[in-house]
Amino acid sequence: MSARRADTLGGRAAVVGIGATEFSKDSGRSELALAAEAVRAALADAGLTAADVDGMVTFTMDTSPEITVAQAAGIGELSFFSRVHYGGGAACATVQQAALAVASGLAEVVVCYRAFNERSGRRFGSGVQRREPSAEGVALGWALPFGLLTPASWVAMAARRYLHTYGLEPEVFGHVAVTARRHAATNPAAHFHGRPITLADHAASRWIAEPLRLLDCCQETDGGQALVVTSVERARTLRHPPAVIAAAAQGAGRAQEQMTSFYRDDLTGLPEMGVVARQLWRTSGLTPGDIDVGIVYDHFTPFVLTQLEEFGFCAPGEGAAFVASGALPLNTHGGQLGEAYLHGMNGVAEAVRQLRGSAVNQVAGARHALVTAGTGVPTSGLVLRADG
Repeated sequence: MSARRADTLGGRAAVVGIGATEFSKDSGRSELALAAEAVRAALADAGLTAADVDGMVTFTMDTSPEITVAQAAGIGELSFFSRVHYGGGAACATVQQAALAVASGLAEVVVCYRAFNERSGRRFGSGVQRREPSAEGVALGWALPFGLLTPASWVAMAARRYLHTYGLEPEVFGHVAVTARRHAATNPAAHFHGRPITLADHAASRWIAEPLRLLDCCQETDGGQALVVTSVERARTLRHPPAVIAAAAQGAGRAQEQMTSFYRDDLTGLPEMGVVARQLWRTSGLTPGDIDVGIVYDHFTPFVLTQLEEFGFCAPGEGAAFVASGALPLNTHGGQLGEAYLHGMNGVAEAVRQLRGSAVNQVAGARHALVTAGTGVPTSGLVLRADG
């Protein structure tokens, strides 16, 4: 168990620009074009230009390297560039990397981005195909031969144990799906705009990998999202109220694998997210009761419940009842289930809008937002706060 103390990064950087392409199922253009478009939009939102940027951060599994995107977006010299591993687990870590660069003076304005044709091109949901041999891939060799070939099947293993341990039925996952789709229905940028669902719709959707149904699984999306990070001092001179990075953390648990950590003593939690939660609470000085809006990574509904439990919003096994209660405004943009699957980057953007007061489904008086990244893998999280 991590015994670290609060770190000193909190309050030293802020998100000042957000920009995205449209979210679609067939973008009709390259991933590089999507990335450059999102970067330009984020800079315009911040009131900055390409000439102001000296740092860039992205994910692995991205086909558009930092220097290529910089060139395409008209950005010149870079003093900092970084790439974070583990797919969706990197979403909040890109912002952490940017904040570290700004706080240490390595860069002044850092752009974080993610862009892919995840529906019309490579589809992550199709699972492992033609994987090159690697040390980290050895773990998959214990699962793939027995039919666990896709992300849905990997999550289904943990979800089945969760239901068994707490005496629940698969229908409890429907509360997450219904909440996401309710918010997406009023969000014009969402793929499922105008299309809410009911618990009955969820229960009637076809099985994907029991106990997961179709409506437990996030979308596959073409699109791009970018964020701009700079110092709090500079942020206060720019176009929008800054979303201050109150805390940022990464986490990997004991016996951590990528989506297949089936040999742990307990499969009902997410220890990697527990590491993140402890550090975010330590550094921010906040508690679950201080959070006004939660942007919780929802590639699959069961892991939304376990994340809320790891963060202490409710006791183990009580995540579904907590979501159903509406006690915490959750994924107000529609999440990856309802808006778009951009590996969580669109979730960070939604947290920024909430703190600016410009979200479509605005939470009145929102001051603190929690954002989490991908689960089942080494992951990351953020606490953002309104300035002042």
